[in-house]
Amino acid sequence: MSEQVKGPLVLGALVCLGLLGMGYLLGSSAIRFKEYERFVTVKGLAEREVAADVVVWPIRFSGADQDLSTLYAHLQKDGEQVLQSLLAHGFAREEVTIAPPAVTDKLAQQYGNAGRVELRYTGNQTITVYTSKIDLVRGAQEMLVDLGKKGIVIGGAEFGQRPEYLFTKLNDLKPAMIEEATRKAREVAAKFAADSHSSLGKIRSANQGQFTVADRDSNTPHVKNVRVVSTLEYYLSD
Repeated sequence: MSEQVKGPLVLGALVCLGLLGMGYLLGSSAIRFKEYERFVTVKGLAEREVAADVVVWPIRFSGADQDLSTLYAHLQKDGEQVLQSLLAHGFAREEVTIAPPAVTDKLAQQYGNAGRVELRYTGNQTITVYTSKIDLVRGAQEMLVDLGKKGIVIGGAEFGQRPEYLFTKLNDLKPAMIEEATRKAREVAAKFAADSHSSLGKIRSANQGQFTVADRDSNTPHVKNVRVVSTLEYYLSD
């Protein structure tokens, strides 16, 4: 065979071998890529029941009078009685905030209505307790009844008078709860892998989830339920 014919044949053979090798490598990579794309999405839940550590208790009282100065004097007197009752129940003065009175002139709001106004001025005032003495606030609710017996008109829950219980130590719980949620998610993923005759691989992606703090129920707002749901994706392999 002449050199002119032999050269192109050898070159062609080498090209064919190269293409076959490249095809094998590409096929093998595609299989591995397909294996890596097998994954399972799971969720893990962590919950804690905790006691509120701060309470905000607004006490709103109101009055009405035909004379503006008399109304202000009336609200001031009622405010002093509310404050003294709070101090007598064990609250510190720095835990109590007194807002200025809010007064309405009914005659100025008639807008042309010539109807007779019995008491021209109405007003209300709010004294707010901000404290960590949860049990003291719960036990002092009967104080409102005593104030009512003294002639002080106390607003009800519909006016935002209900104490608001808060939990402010969420950051102390986060690390342990995230760890628990992640562990539970992995347990679910491992069970899924075993049931599907697969092996659990590394984490593909993870979403910590949002922490929520809610009342355990409507009757015990001072007891909170803290929860977080983490979402994780794990690779699967045969």
